[in-house]
Amino acid sequence: MTTWGDFNDAAPLPDEGLSELPTAGQVALDRLPGAGQPMPAAAGPIAPDIEQIATFLDVVFGYCDGLIPVRGFVDQGQGLDTKPHNIWVPADRHAAASLSAYATWAAREGSAVYVIPGTVAEQGQARAEHVLQMQTVVVDLDAGDIAAKLAHLVHHLGAPTLLVESGGRTAEGAAKLHAWWRLTEPAEGEDLARLCALRGEIAEKVGGDLHFRSAHQPIRVPGTVHQKHGVQRRVTIREHHPRVEVELPDFAAAVATMPTMPGLEAPTAAPGANRPGLDAVLTTPVREGSQDAWTRFQGASAAIGHFVRMVHEGRITGDEGWEAICQYNAACLRPAWPLDRLKVEADAIWALHVDRNGPPLLRAAAPPPGAIAAHTLGALLDDTSPMPDDLIGPRLLTPGGMLVLGGAPKVGKSDFLISLLVHAAAGAPFLRFTAPRPLRVFYLQAEIQYHYLRERLQQLRLDPAVVARARDTLVVTPKLRMLLDEQGVPLVAAAIRAAFPDAPPDIICIDPIRNLFDGGPAGEGENDNAAMMFFLQGRVEALRDQVAPEAGIILAHHTKKLSKQQVKDDPFLSLSGASALRGYYTSGAILFRPDEEQTERELHVELRNGPGLEPMLVDKRGGAWVELDRTGERLVRKDIGRKLDAERTRRHDVILRLIAEEAEEGRLCTANAFASKFENKRGLGGKDNIRERIGVLAMKGYIKYRREARDLGQPYTKSKNGYLVVQDMLLGTGEETIDPETGEIIPATVRVLPSHFQCPRSEALLEVENPEVWVLHDPEEPA
Repeated sequence: MTTWGDFNDAAPLPDEGLSELPTAGQVALDRLPGAGQPMPAAAGPIAPDIEQIATFLDVVFGYCDGLIPVRGFVDQGQGLDTKPHNIWVPADRHAAASLSAYATWAAREGSAVYVIPGTVAEQGQARAEHVLQMQTVVVDLDAGDIAAKLAHLVHHLGAPTLLVESGGRTAEGAAKLHAWWRLTEPAEGEDLARLCALRGEIAEKVGGDLHFRSAHQPIRVPGTVHQKHGVQRRVTIREHHPRVEVELPDFAAAVATMPTMPGLEAPTAAPGANRPGLDAVLTTPVREGSQDAWTRFQGASAAIGHFVRMVHEGRITGDEGWEAICQYNAACLRPAWPLDRLKVEADAIWALHVDRNGPPLLRAAAPPPGAIAAHTLGALLDDTSPMPDDLIGPRLLTPGGMLVLGGAPKVGKSDFLISLLVHAAAGAPFLRFTAPRPLRVFYLQAEIQYHYLRERLQQLRLDPAVVARARDTLVVTPKLRMLLDEQGVPLVAAAIRAAFPDAPPDIICIDPIRNLFDGGPAGEGENDNAAMMFFLQGRVEALRDQVAPEAGIILAHHTKKLSKQQVKDDPFLSLSGASALRGYYTSGAILFRPDEEQTERELHVELRNGPGLEPMLVDKRGGAWVELDRTGERLVRKDIGRKLDAERTRRHDVILRLIAEEAEEGRLCTANAFASKFENKRGLGGKDNIRERIGVLAMKGYIKYRREARDLGQPYTKSKNGYLVVQDMLLGTGEETIDPETGEIIPATVRVLPSHFQCPRSEALLEVENPEVWVLHDPEEPA
């Protein structure tokens, strides 16, 4: 904190207030080419770059809602006298096409393209008070030693998300630069004022453009054309680091500790404002909305910094320091900050203080514990106290344990995990697994976006009673864009505390490891054993220790590309990454599909705290996971068996179709007559094979019989069973009739109903009770 008072004190712009421009000076979007339409060619040799415009819009407006105020000013020195032209572009997926069309028009007219790097609610709005959202912090380096200023910023604040050459040149010939840092989410309200204050403070400390204290200060758009004094240059993106995002509190703390560049005067307070003493900060109430001599953020930062310094120097313990910070929050901030935000601010300032001043001299809250706990054999043998209840039994997840669920992409791992967590949150059994009571579950997932997450949950076919019990005990995050690092751990811990304020969670689930992995200072990946151990101990278990030391942890992980046989021989060797993972967890589960042409999956489980479980054959049927009976599963020659099954099914279909076709042509067939006629035709084989297939179909109810058919014009038969009949069979009469609906002349037919069927238990031929109702005896057919 270096500046106290009004941060939004930028000098008025010469063309203040876009909404007051004459109508002739405004360009409507409906006069510009839309998305997918050709844009007019630029008159000059340099045309706008739509890819750079799109990149810029993503960095500066990708998370914002509302309208982007766009301003077109004629660059100086061209001899043109044209009024500014302004449009308002919706911050959506068509923004790049719309702004590129405008930029092409502006290049032809000799105008430069600027935007206010924030969104407003309505067209015509462009004053500072109209800006509702901003998601970037920008500094304009337009004079002096540009390279030294940039190096100073990178050293203290980190590399920017976007570095832009504005097209202008300093007196020394250096390219003028805009440095942009993207936030993880848009700033609004009080945070928006705080963001503008940061822009002013950064500019003061490095000699940048101080006008960016104001929210409505416009800036050039990369990809457009700079045309001052008739010299054309494209505004160019020099560097783009799309993964660089910063949290506003952390970035503000870094700006506060960044020193002023050598040779520049330290920034002073705004006129009429004085930096208060520490006693005043710690005792003076401060309200939101900058109603007082300093803001809540300034007061909280000063108070937290004071107590952090006392803890660092060993004058008070960490617990005492946190208690003092909470007391200040409750006594002086009106309204008080939420505790999770307060914790994030304190952690960020603590990290910066340690980085600048070295390791702390921490005061122990209590005498250090004695030697590592150890027990004699006799004590262990004599201890007959009850074992703790499994969180998910039998021994799949124990208190303080860690379960790793592995599976190849698209095998259904996340879907299986969601079902397991819903049942655990409801205290209901899932497959062979049980929970002793409804558990509090926090599911930290980084793969599925919000709308697709809710769609997947709504598609689950679960018992309504299970869903009712789990509605409030399972908390799920949408897809996260973060790492579980030194900044991510306290953020997640704060989210867990907010989700379960009354009691700690029983289960913390992280899905998947790869998207949140942090290998430590060395930056190694998940294939390095040391990095994996650092992640498990320094990140995952550190998170658990902060919120619930006895909670169980579930980690979802990907598997390597191994052959099916290798996976079957040792499923747990397929876990991706370092082998240290397998040696660390207390239980592991692998879900894989043994045959890509089948939907069934195998679930293999190994337990460190109990006997292993037999592999399970599972599948998702009707939207719910079920365990399949393995007793009927083929053990040898599975491929050949499936081919034979398919061939039998084909023959059944062909026989049924041929019986129906023969009837449509006016012929009913007995079993022997049918077998003789179609012997070695249509791939049905010999007469005996055909009669055998007909017998099977009759036992299953697909074929029934008609003993007497002389009333249908068929000859008398001596066959003991009679003529073959299939469901919905029609017999051609040899005559013609007129279709009453279409008037078409069609062959006349009559329905053929069965009189007898073959009993599936006694094989006796029995009379059909109701010929109009066709009953199947095939157990594989749905009822």
